Amino acid sequence: MNEKFTIWRGFLTILSVMMTVGCFGQSSVVYFTKDITPESLVNIYEALGVNSEGKRVAVKISTGESSRTNYLRPAFIQNLVQKLGANIVECNTAYGGSRGSTAAHRRVIAERGFNDIATVDIMDEEGEINLPVTDTRHIQYDIVGSHLQNYDLMVNLAHFKGHAMGGFGGVLKNQSIGMASSSGKLYIHSAGRSTSRWMSDDQDGFLESMAAAAQAVHNYFKQQGRNIVYINVMNNLSVDCDCDGSPATPQLKDIGILASLDPVALDKACLDLVFNHQSVAGDDASPLIRRIENLHGTHTVEYAEKLGLGSQQYTLKDLSQASGVNSTKTSAVDLYNVYTLDGKKLQTNTHSLDGLEKGTYIINGEKKIIK
Repeated sequence: MNEKFTIWRGFLTILSVMMTVGCFGQSSVVYFTKDITPESLVNIYEALGVNSEGKRVAVKISTGESSRTNYLRPAFIQNLVQKLGANIVECNTAYGGSRGSTAAHRRVIAERGFNDIATVDIMDEEGEINLPVTDTRHIQYDIVGSHLQNYDLMVNLAHFKGHAMGGFGGVLKNQSIGMASSSGKLYIHSAGRSTSRWMSDDQDGFLESMAAAAQAVHNYFKQQGRNIVYINVMNNLSVDCDCDGSPATPQLKDIGILASLDPVALDKACLDLVFNHQSVAGDDASPLIRRIENLHGTHTVEYAEKLGLGSQQYTLKDLSQASGVNSTKTSAVDLYNVYTLDGKKLQTNTHSLDGLEKGTYIINGEKKIIK
Protein backbone atom coordinates (compact mmCIF):
# COMPACT_ATOMS: atom_id res chain seq x y z
CA MET A 1 0.00 0.00 0.00
CA ASN A 2 2.74 2.47 0.96
CA GLU A 3 4.79 1.63 -2.15
CA LYS A 4 1.78 2.17 -4.42
CA PHE A 5 0.99 5.45 -2.68
CA THR A 6 4.58 6.65 -3.15
CA ILE A 7 4.51 5.81 -6.86
CA TRP A 8 1.14 7.50 -7.29
CA ARG A 9 2.30 10.61 -5.44
CA GLY A 10 5.38 10.73 -7.66
CA PHE A 11 3.18 10.54 -10.75
CA LEU A 12 0.99 13.36 -9.48
CA THR A 13 4.08 15.44 -8.73
CA ILE A 14 5.35 15.03 -12.28
CA LEU A 15 1.90 15.75 -13.70
CA SER A 16 1.74 18.95 -11.65
CA VAL A 17 5.21 19.93 -12.83
CA MET A 18 4.30 19.39 -16.48
CA MET A 19 1.18 21.51 -16.07
CA THR A 20 3.26 24.24 -14.44
CA VAL A 21 5.73 24.32 -17.31
CA GLY A 22 2.89 24.72 -19.74
CA CYS A 23 1.26 27.53 -17.77
CA PHE A 24 4.25 29.65 -16.89
CA GLY A 25 6.93 28.81 -19.46
CA GLN A 26 9.88 29.76 -17.25
CA SER A 27 10.97 29.16 -13.71
CA SER A 28 11.38 31.63 -10.87
CA VAL A 29 14.73 31.98 -9.11
CA VAL A 30 14.96 30.83 -5.50
CA TYR A 31 18.20 31.45 -3.61
CA PHE A 32 19.42 29.04 -0.97
CA THR A 33 22.10 29.02 1.69
CA LYS A 34 22.64 26.29 4.25
CA ASP A 35 24.17 28.83 6.62
CA ILE A 36 21.65 30.13 9.15
CA THR A 37 23.42 33.17 10.56
CA PRO A 38 22.68 36.91 10.79
CA GLU A 39 25.28 37.49 8.07
CA SER A 40 23.81 34.94 5.67
CA LEU A 41 20.36 36.45 6.17
CA VAL A 42 21.71 39.80 4.95
CA ASN A 43 23.56 38.11 2.08
CA ILE A 44 20.52 36.27 0.78
CA TYR A 45 18.46 39.46 0.90
CA GLU A 46 21.16 41.23 -1.12
CA ALA A 47 21.12 38.43 -3.71
CA LEU A 48 17.56 39.46 -4.58
CA GLY A 49 18.88 42.78 -5.88
CA VAL A 50 16.14 44.96 -4.38
CA ASN A 51 17.13 48.54 -3.56
CA SER A 52 15.86 49.82 -0.21
CA GLU A 53 17.40 53.29 -0.41
CA GLY A 54 14.91 56.01 0.44
CA LYS A 55 12.18 53.45 1.14
CA ARG A 56 10.01 53.07 4.22
CA VAL A 57 10.82 49.44 4.99
CA ALA A 58 8.86 46.91 7.04
CA VAL A 59 10.12 43.49 8.08
CA LYS A 60 7.16 41.21 8.85
CA ILE A 61 7.91 38.51 11.39
CA SER A 62 6.06 36.58 14.07
CA THR A 63 6.81 37.68 17.61
CA GLY A 64 5.92 34.22 18.95
CA GLU A 65 3.29 33.06 21.40
CA SER A 66 5.74 32.24 24.20
CA SER A 67 9.45 32.16 24.96
CA ARG A 68 9.37 28.43 24.15
CA THR A 69 8.12 29.14 20.64
CA ASN A 70 10.56 28.84 17.71
CA TYR A 71 10.09 32.42 16.43
CA LEU A 72 13.09 34.14 14.78
CA ARG A 73 15.08 35.74 17.58
CA PRO A 74 16.05 39.44 17.61
CA ALA A 75 19.77 38.62 17.55
CA PHE A 76 19.26 36.68 14.33
CA ILE A 77 17.29 39.34 12.42
CA GLN A 78 19.02 42.42 13.86
CA ASN A 79 21.65 42.86 11.12
CA LEU A 80 19.07 42.79 8.33
CA VAL A 81 16.55 45.00 10.09
CA GLN A 82 19.12 47.65 10.98
CA LYS A 83 20.83 47.53 7.58
CA LEU A 84 17.47 48.37 5.97
CA GLY A 85 16.55 50.96 8.62
CA ALA A 86 13.32 49.01 8.92
CA ASN A 87 10.46 48.77 11.35
CA ILE A 88 9.48 45.33 12.55
CA VAL A 89 5.75 44.85 11.87
CA GLU A 90 3.15 42.50 13.31
CA CYS A 91 -0.59 42.22 13.89
CA ASN A 92 -2.59 41.10 16.91
CA THR A 93 -3.89 37.54 17.12
CA ALA A 94 -7.50 36.41 16.88
CA TYR A 95 -7.38 33.64 19.47
CA GLY A 96 -6.54 35.65 22.57
CA GLY A 97 -3.39 34.29 24.14
CA SER A 98 -0.40 36.51 24.93
CA ARG A 99 -0.85 38.76 21.86
CA GLY A 100 -4.63 39.14 21.59
CA SER A 101 -4.65 42.87 22.39
CA THR A 102 -2.25 45.68 21.57
CA ALA A 103 -1.36 46.19 25.24
CA ALA A 104 -0.61 42.50 25.79
CA HIS A 105 1.26 42.25 22.50
CA ARG A 106 3.43 45.25 23.42
CA ARG A 107 4.43 43.50 26.66
CA VAL A 108 5.44 40.40 24.68
CA ILE A 109 7.44 42.47 22.20
CA ALA A 110 9.36 44.12 25.05
CA GLU A 111 9.95 40.81 26.85
CA ARG A 112 11.27 39.17 23.68
CA GLY A 113 13.78 42.00 23.13
CA PHE A 114 12.45 43.23 19.78
CA ASN A 115 12.27 46.82 21.03
CA ASP A 116 16.02 46.69 21.60
CA ILE A 117 16.78 46.34 17.88
CA ALA A 118 14.09 48.39 16.11
CA THR A 119 10.76 50.18 16.29
CA VAL A 120 7.96 47.62 16.36
CA ASP A 121 4.73 48.60 14.62
CA ILE A 122 1.54 46.68 15.44
CA MET A 123 -0.16 47.36 12.15
CA ASP A 124 -3.77 46.99 13.35
CA GLU A 125 -3.25 49.09 16.49
CA GLU A 126 -5.18 51.98 14.92
CA GLY A 127 -7.63 50.04 12.84
CA GLU A 128 -7.78 48.15 9.59
CA ILE A 129 -8.26 48.59 5.85
CA ASN A 130 -9.69 46.33 3.17
CA LEU A 131 -7.56 45.30 0.21
CA PRO A 132 -9.23 44.09 -3.00
CA VAL A 133 -8.85 40.42 -3.93
CA THR A 134 -8.82 39.02 -7.43
CA ASP A 135 -10.42 35.76 -6.28
CA THR A 136 -13.78 36.22 -4.53
CA ARG A 137 -14.69 32.56 -4.27
CA HIS A 138 -14.50 32.77 -0.46
CA ILE A 139 -13.33 36.17 0.77
CA GLN A 140 -14.55 39.41 -0.81
CA TYR A 141 -11.56 41.45 0.38
CA ASP A 142 -8.52 41.09 2.64
CA ILE A 143 -8.69 42.83 6.03
CA VAL A 144 -5.24 44.05 7.07
CA GLY A 145 -3.78 46.42 9.63
CA SER A 146 -4.14 50.04 8.50
CA HIS A 147 -0.42 50.74 8.98
CA LEU A 148 0.38 48.52 6.01
CA GLN A 149 -0.11 51.58 3.82
CA ASN A 150 2.80 53.34 5.57
CA TYR A 151 5.49 51.25 3.86
CA ASP A 152 7.16 51.23 0.45
CA LEU A 153 9.07 47.95 0.83
CA MET A 154 7.94 44.87 2.71
CA VAL A 155 10.32 42.07 3.63
CA ASN A 156 8.15 39.03 4.34
CA LEU A 157 10.51 37.19 6.71
CA ALA A 158 8.92 33.90 7.70
CA HIS A 159 9.96 30.99 9.87
CA PHE A 160 9.10 27.89 7.83
CA LYS A 161 7.60 25.13 9.98
CA GLY A 162 4.43 23.12 10.48
CA HIS A 163 1.02 24.54 11.35
CA ALA A 164 -1.84 22.92 13.24
CA MET A 165 -4.48 24.23 10.83
CA GLY A 166 -2.70 25.03 7.55
CA GLY A 167 -0.29 22.09 7.54
CA PHE A 168 2.71 24.36 7.19
CA GLY A 169 3.57 28.01 7.57
CA GLY A 170 5.86 29.92 5.21
CA VAL A 171 5.67 33.22 3.40
CA LEU A 172 2.14 32.65 2.07
CA LYS A 173 0.84 32.12 5.59
CA ASN A 174 2.91 35.02 6.96
CA GLN A 175 1.44 37.28 4.27
CA SER A 176 -2.17 36.22 4.70
CA ILE A 177 -2.98 35.37 8.32
CA GLY A 178 0.16 37.12 9.54
CA MET A 179 -0.66 40.50 7.97
CA ALA A 180 -4.39 40.33 8.66
CA SER A 181 -5.95 42.20 11.55
CA SER A 182 -7.65 40.19 14.28
CA SER A 183 -10.99 40.25 12.44
CA GLY A 184 -9.18 39.61 9.16
CA LYS A 185 -7.65 36.45 10.61
CA LEU A 186 -11.11 35.16 11.52
CA TYR A 187 -12.36 36.08 8.05
CA ILE A 188 -9.64 33.97 6.41
CA HIS A 189 -9.98 31.04 8.81
CA SER A 190 -13.74 30.94 8.22
CA ALA A 191 -13.30 31.11 4.45
CA GLY A 192 -15.15 34.42 4.34
CA ARG A 193 -18.08 33.55 6.60
CA SER A 194 -17.28 35.45 9.78
CA THR A 195 -15.12 38.27 11.16
CA SER A 196 -16.15 37.67 14.77
CA ARG A 197 -15.93 33.94 15.53
CA TRP A 198 -13.87 30.87 14.71
CA MET A 199 -15.17 28.62 11.94
CA SER A 200 -12.84 25.90 10.73
CA ASP A 201 -15.02 23.31 9.01
CA ASP A 202 -13.99 24.19 5.42
CA GLN A 203 -10.34 23.20 5.18
CA ASP A 204 -9.77 23.80 1.48
CA GLY A 205 -11.77 27.02 1.69
CA PHE A 206 -9.45 28.20 4.44
CA LEU A 207 -6.34 27.30 2.43
CA GLU A 208 -7.73 28.99 -0.68
CA SER A 209 -8.61 32.08 1.35
CA MET A 210 -5.00 32.25 2.54
CA ALA A 211 -3.81 32.19 -1.05
CA ALA A 212 -6.27 34.92 -2.06
CA ALA A 213 -5.27 37.12 0.88
CA ALA A 214 -1.55 36.65 0.18
CA GLN A 215 -2.16 37.71 -3.41
CA ALA A 216 -4.03 40.80 -2.23
CA VAL A 217 -1.03 42.02 -0.24
CA HIS A 218 1.35 41.22 -3.09
CA ASN A 219 -0.79 43.09 -5.59
CA TYR A 220 -1.21 46.03 -3.24
CA PHE A 221 2.53 46.60 -3.11
CA LYS A 222 3.11 46.02 -6.80
CA GLN A 223 0.23 48.19 -7.98
CA GLN A 224 1.20 51.01 -5.67
CA GLY A 225 4.70 51.14 -7.15
CA ARG A 226 6.13 49.61 -4.01
CA ASN A 227 7.90 46.29 -3.61
CA ILE A 228 7.82 43.10 -1.58
CA VAL A 229 10.37 40.32 -1.14
CA TYR A 230 10.20 36.90 0.45
CA ILE A 231 12.49 34.95 2.80
CA ASN A 232 11.90 31.61 4.54
CA VAL A 233 14.15 30.45 7.37
CA MET A 234 14.09 26.66 7.67
CA ASN A 235 15.26 26.05 11.23
CA ASN A 236 13.62 24.56 14.33
CA LEU A 237 11.29 22.67 12.01
CA SER A 238 8.58 21.68 14.47
CA VAL A 239 5.23 20.37 13.26
CA ASP A 240 3.73 23.26 15.23
CA CYS A 241 3.54 26.95 14.41
CA ASP A 242 5.05 29.87 16.31
CA CYS A 243 1.49 30.66 17.41
CA ASP A 244 1.68 27.51 19.61
CA GLY A 245 3.09 28.36 23.02
CA SER A 246 4.24 24.77 23.60
CA PRO A 247 5.35 23.44 20.20
CA ALA A 248 6.46 19.87 19.61
CA THR A 249 10.20 19.26 19.59
CA PRO A 250 11.55 19.39 16.01
CA GLN A 251 12.47 15.99 14.58
CA LEU A 252 14.00 17.43 11.40
CA LYS A 253 17.37 19.15 11.48
CA ASP A 254 17.84 22.72 10.28
CA ILE A 255 18.03 23.08 6.48
CA GLY A 256 18.90 26.68 5.58
CA ILE A 257 17.53 30.02 4.37
CA LEU A 258 15.72 30.51 1.06
CA ALA A 259 14.64 33.72 -0.65
CA SER A 260 12.81 34.78 -3.81
CA LEU A 261 10.72 37.48 -5.42
CA ASP A 262 8.10 34.75 -6.06
CA PRO A 263 6.29 33.57 -2.89
CA VAL A 264 4.79 30.50 -4.58
CA ALA A 265 8.15 29.29 -5.86
CA LEU A 266 9.71 29.94 -2.45
CA ASP A 267 7.18 27.96 -0.41
CA LYS A 268 7.25 25.20 -3.05
CA ALA A 269 11.05 24.97 -2.87
CA CYS A 270 10.85 24.65 0.91
CA LEU A 271 8.18 21.96 0.66
CA ASP A 272 10.34 20.06 -1.82
CA LEU A 273 13.30 20.18 0.56
CA VAL A 274 11.10 18.63 3.25
CA PHE A 275 9.39 16.03 1.06
CA ASN A 276 12.66 15.01 -0.67
CA HIS A 277 14.63 14.81 2.58
CA GLN A 278 16.44 11.52 3.15
CA SER A 279 15.31 10.82 6.71
CA VAL A 280 17.50 9.00 9.21
CA ALA A 281 17.33 8.57 12.96
CA GLY A 282 17.60 11.99 14.57
CA ASP A 283 16.85 13.81 11.33
CA ASP A 284 13.35 12.77 10.34
CA ALA A 285 11.07 14.71 8.01
CA SER A 286 8.17 12.27 8.26
CA PRO A 287 6.31 13.97 11.17
CA LEU A 288 6.26 17.29 9.30
CA ILE A 289 5.30 15.57 6.04
CA ARG A 290 2.39 13.84 7.79
CA ARG A 291 1.22 17.13 9.28
CA ILE A 292 1.26 18.78 5.85
CA GLU A 293 -0.44 15.89 4.08
CA ASN A 294 -3.12 15.38 6.74
CA LEU A 295 -4.22 18.99 6.36
CA HIS A 296 -3.81 19.15 2.56
CA GLY A 297 -1.27 21.92 3.16
CA THR A 298 0.26 21.87 -0.31
CA HIS A 299 -3.09 23.03 -1.69
CA THR A 300 -2.31 26.60 -0.57
CA VAL A 301 0.67 26.70 -2.93
CA GLU A 302 -1.23 25.02 -5.74
CA TYR A 303 -4.15 27.42 -5.45
CA ALA A 304 -1.87 30.47 -5.21
CA GLU A 305 -0.28 29.40 -8.49
CA LYS A 306 -3.74 28.97 -10.03
CA LEU A 307 -4.55 32.54 -9.03
CA GLY A 308 -1.42 33.79 -10.78
CA LEU A 309 0.49 34.80 -7.65
CA GLY A 310 3.57 32.86 -8.77
CA SER A 311 4.94 29.64 -10.21
CA GLN A 312 5.71 26.27 -8.68
CA GLN A 313 8.48 25.90 -11.24
CA TYR A 314 11.75 27.29 -9.95
CA THR A 315 15.52 27.24 -10.30
CA LEU A 316 17.33 26.80 -7.01
CA LYS A 317 20.62 28.71 -6.75
CA ASP A 318 22.97 27.80 -3.93
CA LEU A 319 24.76 30.80 -2.45
CA SER A 320 26.60 28.51 -0.05
CA GLN A 321 28.66 27.24 -2.99
CA ALA A 322 29.21 30.62 -4.67
CA SER A 323 32.72 32.07 -4.77
CA GLY A 324 31.44 35.03 -2.77
CA VAL A 325 28.01 35.37 -1.22
CA ASN A 326 28.06 39.11 -1.84
CA SER A 327 28.61 38.65 -5.56
CA THR A 328 25.98 39.01 -8.27
CA LYS A 329 23.13 36.61 -8.84
CA THR A 330 24.85 34.81 -11.69
CA SER A 331 27.64 33.60 -9.41
CA ALA A 332 25.25 31.37 -7.48
CA VAL A 333 25.37 27.67 -8.26
CA ASP A 334 22.38 25.84 -9.71
CA LEU A 335 21.01 22.86 -7.81
CA TYR A 336 19.35 20.04 -9.71
CA ASN A 337 16.42 17.80 -8.80
CA VAL A 338 16.11 14.97 -11.30
CA TYR A 339 13.22 12.54 -11.86
CA THR A 340 12.50 9.90 -14.47
CA LEU A 341 9.40 10.44 -16.57
CA ASP A 342 7.46 7.99 -14.38
CA GLY A 343 8.24 9.94 -11.21
CA LYS A 344 11.24 8.08 -9.78
CA LYS A 345 13.63 10.42 -7.97
CA LEU A 346 17.25 10.12 -9.15
CA GLN A 347 19.00 13.19 -7.72
CA THR A 348 18.13 15.72 -5.02
CA ASN A 349 19.80 19.15 -4.85
CA THR A 350 22.98 18.08 -6.63
CA HIS A 351 25.40 20.53 -8.23
CA SER A 352 26.04 18.58 -11.44
CA LEU A 353 24.21 16.47 -14.01
CA ASP A 354 27.35 14.46 -14.71
CA GLY A 355 26.72 10.74 -14.59
CA LEU A 356 23.21 10.82 -16.01
CA GLU A 357 22.76 8.38 -18.87
CA LYS A 358 21.45 9.60 -22.21
CA GLY A 359 17.71 9.99 -22.13
CA THR A 360 14.79 12.21 -21.18
CA TYR A 361 14.29 13.42 -17.61
CA ILE A 362 12.33 15.92 -15.56
CA ILE A 363 15.02 18.32 -14.27
CA ASN A 364 13.94 21.14 -11.95
CA GLY A 365 10.39 20.74 -13.17
CA GLU A 366 11.25 20.87 -16.87
CA LYS A 367 11.42 18.04 -19.39
CA LYS A 368 14.99 17.86 -20.74
CA ILE A 369 16.98 15.52 -22.96
CA ILE A 370 20.48 14.47 -21.92
CA LYS A 371 22.53 13.63 -25.04
